[in-house]
Amino acid sequence: MNGAESIVKSLTAAGIDRCFANPGTSEMHFLAALDRVGGIDCSLCLFEGVVTGAADGYARMAGKPALTLLHCGPGLANGLANLHNAKRARTPMLNIVGDHARDHVRFNTPLTSDVVDIARPFSDWVRKIDRPEDIARDVSEAIAAASGPKGGIATLVLPTDLAWGPGPAPLSSAPQVPGLDPVPDEVIAEAAAIIERGEPVLIFATGPALSEAGTRALGRLASLAHVEYLAPVNGARYDRGAGRVGIARIPYDPGLARARIGHIKHILLVGTDEPASFFAYPDTPGSVVPEGCTLHRFSEAGMDAVAGLEALADRLGTGATAYRVTEWIETARPSGAITPTSLAAAIAATLPEHAIICDEGLTQGREVMPATTHGPPHSWVQITGGAIGNGLPLALGAAMGARDRRVVSVQADGSGLFTLQALWSQAREGLDVTTVILANQSYEILKGEMANIGVPTPGPLAQDMMSLQNPAIDWLALSKGFGVPAARAEDAETLMQLLEQSYATPGPFLIEARIG
Repeated sequence: MNGAESIVKSLTAAGIDRCFANPGTSEMHFLAALDRVGGIDCSLCLFEGVVTGAADGYARMAGKPALTLLHCGPGLANGLANLHNAKRARTPMLNIVGDHARDHVRFNTPLTSDVVDIARPFSDWVRKIDRPEDIARDVSEAIAAASGPKGGIATLVLPTDLAWGPGPAPLSSAPQVPGLDPVPDEVIAEAAAIIERGEPVLIFATGPALSEAGTRALGRLASLAHVEYLAPVNGARYDRGAGRVGIARIPYDPGLARARIGHIKHILLVGTDEPASFFAYPDTPGSVVPEGCTLHRFSEAGMDAVAGLEALADRLGTGATAYRVTEWIETARPSGAITPTSLAAAIAATLPEHAIICDEGLTQGREVMPATTHGPPHSWVQITGGAIGNGLPLALGAAMGARDRRVVSVQADGSGLFTLQALWSQAREGLDVTTVILANQSYEILKGEMANIGVPTPGPLAQDMMSLQNPAIDWLALSKGFGVPAARAEDAETLMQLLEQSYATPGPFLIEARIG
């Protein structure tokens, strides 16, 4: 048994069974071991940003670590943007990065780089295996780091001579990982005392607090007239819709965010940081916390926030079923031109039950979340770290992690171009993904940012840098070139027809929605 086979057997013993890969020469022994050992299914992606984004989507839906296989430092570097998004989402992920043989590094051949230093800012745990006798220990610690209570990105660098050389006995089971830490009793007591004052309180929550159990606890607390809760703009996953406790996000626009929470006197932070604007702007405070409002840390990542919120609700005497669930309300079918409003209504009116919405709609897609609030039960996953190019790979991975559910990928056209190779992998895997391209043929979000910095009318150079019209991009040709059937909608009626057609047909389908 060589080192690569030992590692693969250890991974399968730990329950890791899905790998997303773009392998090169240094990973050939690992690739061969995947064949010989079995137990891990592998999906080929044509670009490393698709690899890491797909692993992110898979782990968010499957609830267990995804594995990636990347080629040396440059291959890892190609995947860093979506690794950044995954780290922000606290996604459990284990990256295996092949590297030169230990005695080959001295030749400084073209792919030589410091893989550990490249990985470090985008990983919660990183290590390069130095010796054969370290393989078992390092693999065990990598699996534990990716599987821990905080969730996290573990990156293990594997020199190719350690992959082909003799390997140790593999792990026989998953390594032990610590459980969630409890929210301290004194913190719960302090939070109860704050709420009992009767002043307006906001619970600002993310992570497990936005699970179904977590939102029920939040709903119990919000049954008190002066308590409300919001999620950050970029949460990893929400399970929402009819029959579930509703989740609303704080507005992206800092002015709207300040207005939304301007009356709040206390904010309890549950697994997140204080509300702030996405970017800094001249003569504008970065925080959106109202003047005179006090921040209180309730829980950190790695704490059992759900149990803590339930204990807080119990302490305040709210009933176990005091929460309200969202009612199903049929969305009127829109007509006419496709606008952000009619697009959101079309998706809401046709959404299948238990679908997964993958959101990278950005400026033109902001109305989809409120429009689907009262729709059928569904999951919502989205870009978390602000590094665009996450949506198409995220949809690929989410569909792999939940094969029995239709994925609806709401994708801005500009950011979709970063990782459109994900369409090929969707076709290769035969995944039920409906991609809706929001085709306004521009980087629309940048126009808003120009206004925010005090330039309401950009000059010709700036306008040219925000336009995707010279030449116009043909999404139908691109999609079909990657093996995904596609059609164009120029009005809301056609959009709904194509959505319903795609839901009824197995496999991926792309709709270019021309926004007027």
